[in-house]
Amino acid sequence: MAGGWAEAIRAGDFGRAWRINDRDLLEIAHPPKHTGPRHLQRIWRGEELRDKHVLVRCYHGLGDTIQFLRFMKPLRAIARSVTLWCQPELLPMVEGAAGVDRAIPLHDGAPESAFEVDIEIMEVPHAIRARRDQVEMRGPYLALPPIALPPLRREQSLAAGLVWKVGEWDKRREVPAVLLRNLAGPGVTLHSLQRGASTEELATIGARDISTPDIVALGHRLRQLDLVVCVDTMVAHLAGALGCEAWVLLHADCDWRWPQSGARSFWYPSLRLFHQTRPGDWVDVIADVRNALRVRLEGGRTTAAM
Repeated sequence: MAGGWAEAIRAGDFGRAWRINDRDLLEIAHPPKHTGPRHLQRIWRGEELRDKHVLVRCYHGLGDTIQFLRFMKPLRAIARSVTLWCQPELLPMVEGAAGVDRAIPLHDGAPESAFEVDIEIMEVPHAIRARRDQVEMRGPYLALPPIALPPLRREQSLAAGLVWKVGEWDKRREVPAVLLRNLAGPGVTLHSLQRGASTEELATIGARDISTPDIVALGHRLRQLDLVVCVDTMVAHLAGALGCEAWVLLHADCDWRWPQSGARSFWYPSLRLFHQTRPGDWVDVIADVRNALRVRLEGGRTTAAM
C-alpha cells in the first residue's frame, strides 16, 4: 500500500494517491486523534473543510512545512480561514504566505486558537484533492523579510554553498565531508551552510563557514550564492521554494517526494537531482557534481553575471 502511494506520487498520478488515502481512512483503525507521537498522528479524518475555520498543524520537519506550504492558497480558497500552527523559526516567512490568515508558534501544548476543523499540513493535498497544477511549483512561493546581511566574500567566479549532514531521521542521506573537497578548484569558492560543522571538516573541504541558525538569514544567504550543493534536508526545500538553484544529492532509496531517477522534480523546478547508483556510494555522485560544475563554469553562468 505504502509503495503504491509513493509510486503514484512520484508519477504525478495524484488522483490514484488520493484514492489510496481514501481507502486508508476507511479500512485502517487509527488511534484517537491527538494521541501518540505527533509525527505519527493522523489528524484529518475526512471532515468537511469548506467554509470552516481550519487549523493546520505542522507536526513534521521544517522541510515538510516549507514544501507543503504551497497548498495553503488552494485550501484558503475553500476554507473560511486558515491558521497555521507551525515551527517558530518559520514564522517570519510563513506569516505572509498566500492562503495563511494567521500563523502562531507551535509548542508542546494545545494551540491558542479557536478552530472548527484541524488537519496536519501534509494531509492537506489529499483533503483538497490537489490537482497536478496545484502541486507543481510555477514560481517561488516564499518571501523573505528584509534583513541586514553582510555581502558574500567573492574570490572566484562561482560561489557554492554546501550542506552534507542531516538530523537523526535518515543517516543514509549524509555525505562524508572528505569527499566534498573534490568540488574545490579554479573558479569555485566553497561556503559551508552546515550547522555545527567542525573546524576540521571545514579545513578538509576548504570551505568558509557562513552557516546561521536563523532561517530568514539562511534564505538570504541562499540568494547570495550562485549555487547550493546539498543533501536531502530542509535547505533543499528552502532553496526550491525561493527559486534558488540547488543540486540535491540523493541516496539510492530516496524519499517518496523525489523521483527514483532523473535530474528534475515537479515539486521544485530550480533543483537538479544527483542520484546514487549503488547504495552507500557517494564517490560517483560527487564525481558527477564535479563534472557538472566544470560544465557550468565553462558556460559562465553565475548570479553575479546574470
